Amino acid sequence: MPAITSLLDSFPSFLKNKSAPLLEIFYKPTTDNKQLIQEIRQLQRPYQPTFWLANTHVQLIYLELKKKLEKPLIYDHVETLTMADGGKTALAWYGYNLPASTPTIVILHTLTGSPRSMQDMVRDLHEYTGWRVVVAVRRGHGGLEFDPPRFNIFGSTQDLREQLAHIEQRFPQSPLYAVGSSAGSGLLIRYLGEEQQNARFKASFAFCPGYNTDEGFKYCHPFYSKYMAKKLIRTFIEPHQSKLQQLATFNHLKAAKDLLAFHEKVYEFSGYPCYQHYSDATNPMKVFQQVAIPVMLLNAEDDPVCNIQNLDPYLADIQQMPNLIVVKTKKGSHCAYQQGWQAKSWAHKLMAEYFQVIHKRDA
Repeated sequence: MPAITSLLDSFPSFLKNKSAPLLEIFYKPTTDNKQLIQEIRQLQRPYQPTFWLANTHVQLIYLELKKKLEKPLIYDHVETLTMADGGKTALAWYGYNLPASTPTIVILHTLTGSPRSMQDMVRDLHEYTGWRVVVAVRRGHGGLEFDPPRFNIFGSTQDLREQLAHIEQRFPQSPLYAVGSSAGSGLLIRYLGEEQQNARFKASFAFCPGYNTDEGFKYCHPFYSKYMAKKLIRTFIEPHQSKLQQLATFNHLKAAKDLLAFHEKVYEFSGYPCYQHYSDATNPMKVFQQVAIPVMLLNAEDDPVCNIQNLDPYLADIQQMPNLIVVKTKKGSHCAYQQGWQAKSWAHKLMAEYFQVIHKRDA
């Protein structure tokens, strides 16, 4: 601990642990931030991958295989919600029957995510905290139908507001925390920037964010960009052709070869007349300086999907905001971070500790 304190004094804008130089932390050097970092044990044990998963691509292959092969998690309660415009979202609960005052972690899932794909995070966060966890399922995900046919690959802040209102109605005594995973981090930051001091979360964690959605897909590794574009088309476009064929951009979406091409034409499907209107209404970095609650962000330098270049333009601003902390690691790939012989997520443990330290302070 004295070594950490010395480093904090020597490097006021970031921390670099000499005993494990694979970790950097960027933040405004307030007393609260220094103390917060010291209290999170996971940050004193910087991430180093399982030795047979050190390669960024092997990490992702392992993660994908694990999701497909492991036994499905049985959620306690799954409910479909009808939004104000008639669209369908859902909430998948784990730890639903815990005492009413138990904190709740809301998970905003990945680009093509579902309760099944997020189950490792759900299970780990519940195990590490003992708290209730709920996946806020977006339109079209997890088998939900598009009716009306409206879809945003990063999600809708209005839908999230309605989901949160439902969660608070169910558990009015439960403090809320949030994790945005990959694309879900875009929804998280956009919501926090729009809501400012009125945001419903006590603290939030952005896991492998891509930052500027106008630019981020340009730096995505070509293989993953093509793979995920095909998955978007297979999951959200082809099964709903009869509802989407009237869109002028339908053929462009169906023929998109990579994420950038898909994203540039998804605006009409999202309910906007042009890309600029869509970007103005959804890009998280257009409102991120208005974020008022505590947020920790985690990025890996070897992330092939959300390239670390996406972070660079915002580091200076982040270090002037007392409520934001960025943790940057050398390794970790994209939302992977497996560590140890059992290949457990280092990142999930970090999320849990961050929330617990914040919660203890507010108690």
